[in-house]
Formats: sequence, C-alpha cells, structure tokens
Amino acid sequence: MEANKTKPVIFLEGKKTILRPINKVTDVVPVTRWINDPEVTIFLKSYSPHSEESERAWFESLDKDKNNIVLAIEAKVGPNGETKFIGLMGIHHIDWRLGSATTGAIIGEKEFWGQGFGTDAKMILLDYAFNTLNLRKICSSVIAYNKRSLNYSLHCGYKLEGTARKHSFRKGKYWDAYQLGLFKEEWLSIWRHYKKTGKIRK
Repeated sequence: MEANKTKPVIFLEGKKTILRPINKVTDVVPVTRWINDPEVTIFLKSYSPHSEESERAWFESLDKDKNNIVLAIEAKVGPNGETKFIGLMGIHHIDWRLGSATTGAIIGEKEFWGQGFGTDAKMILLDYAFNTLNLRKICSSVIAYNKRSLNYSLHCGYKLEGTARKHSFRKGKYWDAYQLGLFKEEWLSIWRHYKKTGKIRK
C-alpha cells in the first residue's frame, strides 16, 4: 500500500502514529481485505466472511453509536509527513456512569507488526480515554495464544485480572481468555515517561 502524500486529518497524534476518523470511502477496501485475512482474524472475534457492503454498513453504524469510538491508525513513514493507513483502534462498550470501557485494535498491514506502532497508538488512545473522556478504567480481553497482544497490553500497563476458562473457540479447540484491566492512576506515570522518552519502561 502506497504512502498517503496528502496532509492527513489528525484527531490524535503520537510519536509514530496518527489516529483519525474513519474515511467511509477510502478505508473500506483495505479494512475488508484485513477482516478476511486468516492471519489477521485468528486474533479477532470475527469468523465469517465480510463484504465491502457489510463493512460500509458498519462504518455508517458508528455515527449513531455514542458508546463506541473507532479511529483509523496512520503510521508515520516519511520525512515529509507521509503516512500509511495500517489499522483500526477503538474504545468500546463505554459505560459513562461507571467510567469504564474496553479497547480493541487491528493492525491489518502485517509488515507493521512488532515495530511499536500499536503501542504508540494505544498510548495516545489511552490518553484520550483517561484525560479527555474522563474514564477511570479500561479493560481488554486476550485469547491465550495471542502472546503478542498479551505482552503489548501488559507493556502498556494493563494488569491481569482473571482467566475465563475455555472461553473462545479457534483452531479446532477451546482456549482460555485473559481478562485485563488498567486504572488511570496506574497508567499516568507510564504515560509521563512515554511522552518524555518514547519508551514505556525505564
């Protein structure tokens, strides 16, 4: 996928990524490709084929849902501000009374896996969740074989809160799901260090 050479829309900006609103016209084709890629969906709840029409309908539904916020991830790839659309990240099931929500992400462009783009996007999303939306706790669930996602969540400050035994069915068998949680006060020192150094841990 070629880099976007036009100035991107910026909603949130990190050190390596930009988070922007979904573009209902240009984003639907790559998202449809990702959501049908077995190497990507093996880590997601999705298991059925998705058409461009179904993805476009999902995009449309987001405008009416105030309890889910989904943003596009653009990786910074060039010296002159060039970016690439590499994935989606969201805050889901927002409970405004309890101040809690869950997060989820998909990095669909596999050449960007394991290079810190997801971590950077997650950190600026958490900043938005905690310091703009005033949420107090963010949760996540990770299937047991997804070690990369588990380690990246723990790296960002999440704590393991429990295990849902044999909770997900993939690869012909049932797998445990790890339940993770992160409170704002646990995360603030990590965020201050990341803003200063670009690293999560000292």
